[in-house]
Amino acid sequence: MKVIVFGATGNTGRRVLAQGVKMGHEMTAFVRSPEKLYEQQGEHIVQRVKVIVRDILDPVSVREALSHQDAAIIAAGHAAQGEEFVSIVDNIVSQCESQPSFSGRVWLMGGAGLLDIPYTDLIGNNLPGFPPMYQNHNRNLERLHKTQLDWSMMCPGTMVDSIEHPTPVRLHVTLETLPVPIPEAIKEFSEADIAGHLFSRLQELDVAYEDVANCILNHIELAGPFKRKRIGLAYRSDIPVR
Repeated sequence: MKVIVFGATGNTGRRVLAQGVKMGHEMTAFVRSPEKLYEQQGEHIVQRVKVIVRDILDPVSVREALSHQDAAIIAAGHAAQGEEFVSIVDNIVSQCESQPSFSGRVWLMGGAGLLDIPYTDLIGNNLPGFPPMYQNHNRNLERLHKTQLDWSMMCPGTMVDSIEHPTPVRLHVTLETLPVPIPEAIKEFSEADIAGHLFSRLQELDVAYEDVANCILNHIELAGPFKRKRIGLAYRSDIPVR
């Protein structure tokens, strides 16, 4: 498939790009610093990638880059950028909508605070104590809900370079909800207590960048099971509990 990565030199984007090449996809990197891309990936990867160096906030540049692409992975920007981050996402999604030769499959990076908390009608980002900048992810999700595109929103916890597990584990994937066990009693908690409970368990949501990248690339076909869904990731032990 033809896959374009926006933010291809970021922590997530560079891993998606490299893994996509290894999987045999025709990868395009939309970047502002080609030098950084070459330094990160090495010649053996970059030679197999189409590199576009343009302004990510320029509608024409983004629309042209999307021509004949099968999937777009938006890994550009971060919540602390505020309005600029929201504008980046809005521009890319808008150009995905307007480019007639784009297939319509979009992945966007979010965070675990966007996922539903079981037994409640809450998400983490709306709870007291969660950084206000995370509300920018909420706004990006609202933008996706307004489009007819085939999208998915990746909502990992803290992403890290790698994780060593003392016991065999598997990657647990959830649709819409947090991917860790939540006690039913949480429905009786105050919002502040729910936030405290989640903060105490943040480490359970740590996930390796490579596993996030693989999950995205394994689900870039149109009309898959993740269509128009928020996706949670966590590790679960394969050793049965006695």
